[in-house]
Amino acid sequence: MSAENSSIPAQESSATSSSSQTPDPASYKVYKPPRTGHNSPRELPDDYFTPSAADLKAAQAALSARTQALTNAPFQARAVRETDEKAKRERWPETTIRIRFTDRMQLEKTFPSADKIRSVYAFVRNSLREDAKPSKFILYQPPKRDLKVSDPAVRDLSLAELQLAPSSVLLVRFLDESMNHPDYPAPLAESVIEHAEDLPTPPDFDNPNQQQPASKPSTSSSSKPSTTATGEKKIPKWLKLAGGKK
Repeated sequence: MSAENSSIPAQESSATSSSSQTPDPASYKVYKPPRTGHNSPRELPDDYFTPSAADLKAAQAALSARTQALTNAPFQARAVRETDEKAKRERWPETTIRIRFTDRMQLEKTFPSADKIRSVYAFVRNSLREDAKPSKFILYQPPKRDLKVSDPAVRDLSLAELQLAPSSVLLVRFLDESMNHPDYPAPLAESVIEHAEDLPTPPDFDNPNQQQPASKPSTSSSSKPSTTATGEKKIPKWLKLAGGKK
């Protein structure tokens, strides 16, 4: 058996596949694949994807900070790590996970941040068709982060400790390669698919015609010169004095 074939322990595979009960529709959302045509994203020029000097500088700074954090992690006191994790749990008690299939159908569910990754696997498996439930699969984050339940560094950590809180998108990779083709429909149960809705359209921040909220007029007396009842602007006393000393 290959390493990937053992990605889901036998006990978990049997526990999740033996359950024929699909999740409660009120506990999750399912989104249809994005529609093509007039709703498809507009094509952007090639220079749009060319990073600027500021982009490269920001990326380098982020990479340096992450490298420094990883370097210092082994030396961080256990008490400090526990304090940090407690703060994360208190700040983000829940984690929203969106599961994306190869045909771009998506499942979304909110879990307690203290849950382990096996809870996400169980949710996905129980959402599959009966004939697809025995199929082994791996949840991962591109490009190369596999969240295998067989990995002790993954299965024993909470969703918060896996840095998935407060929200993350995970992709599905089946061990049966024929199920990973973009034209292969997500093998979801019919009772799940019937609740599918359109994916919300993201706002177009590049649209210059997008209306901005009107700013409230300032009520400060210093924002504009005061006027008299006849509409004549009052001249400050200090300005009058300065004018009289010519």
